Parts: sequence; C-alpha cells; structure tokens
Amino acid sequence: MPSFDIVSEVDKVEVKNAIEQTNKEVGTRFDFKGSDARVEQAELALTVFADNDFQLNQVQDILNGKLAKRGVDIRALDISEKIEKISGNKVKRGCTIKAGIEIELAKKIVKQLKDSKLKVQASIQGDTVRVSGKSRDDLQTAIAFVKKSITDFPLQYQNFRD
Repeated sequence: MPSFDIVSEVDKVEVKNAIEQTNKEVGTRFDFKGSDARVEQAELALTVFADNDFQLNQVQDILNGKLAKRGVDIRALDISEKIEKISGNKVKRGCTIKAGIEIELAKKIVKQLKDSKLKVQASIQGDTVRVSGKSRDDLQTAIAFVKKSITDFPLQYQNFRD
C-alpha cells in the first residue's frame, strides 16, 4: 500500500550558515560600525542582539534574507514580538525555529483529509503525519490538497513508498 509522510523540518546546517553570513555582513556594514549587533544560535533557538530597535529590525531582515537564500522557509521562524532591554541601551529578541508538526496542526491535517472524501487514510505518528492510499494518484491528489489548504506552515512530503 503506497504511503508518504508529511513533515516539517529545517536544515540545521543551512541555518548555521545563514547566521554566520548574517554576522559577517553586520560586521562589515558601515551603519553597524561600532555596534554590538549579532545573531547567536543555541540549537533551534536564535537570539538577535542590537543597540536599538531599528538596528534589531535591520539585523532580523538580513537574517530573514540569508535564510531565504539558503532555502530555509521563513514561515519556520517563530519571531518573538517582545523586545527585551539588556544592559544600557542594548536590546535583544528571541526567535525559535519550528521543527516537527504540532499536534493541533496534525489533527487539522488528518481531519481535512478525512473531510475531503479522498481515498486515503492519515495517521499521526509523533511529529509526522503518515498518509496511505490504494494508488499513487490518490496520494498525489492528497499532496496537492494539503499544499492548497495548509499555507501558514512549511510542510515537506517525504518517504514516498510504493
């Protein structure tokens, strides 16, 4: 019985490279000369540092651009709205990378596939959703349906088996 998995993953190496490129660009730009603007990474948690709110937004924009160029979907970033003040004028903002499909989203995908009357079965397996059906055509239709219905979260379709 053919099947595939719906997952949400980011390439950690590409994220690391994008952060290094961002820090290098911030270090060479004239408008950041003498500032303490940078991006730090701890696993899937990123922290953006700058001297003021404007520079913080500039560093965030540079990071977003570098991530997009390296093929990391920006929708995988959960950027905190809260800007924290640290020593003196300096500010920082937390940012996490969403990896894996949350239970609520997985349930929503399964429910939508059941309601669509497609001839596929969907089941939640940890942080992935496995979809199986009788034919490849049904599975390809299911992929197209999920791509059209879930647009606010980056999803990948892997492990396609016959």
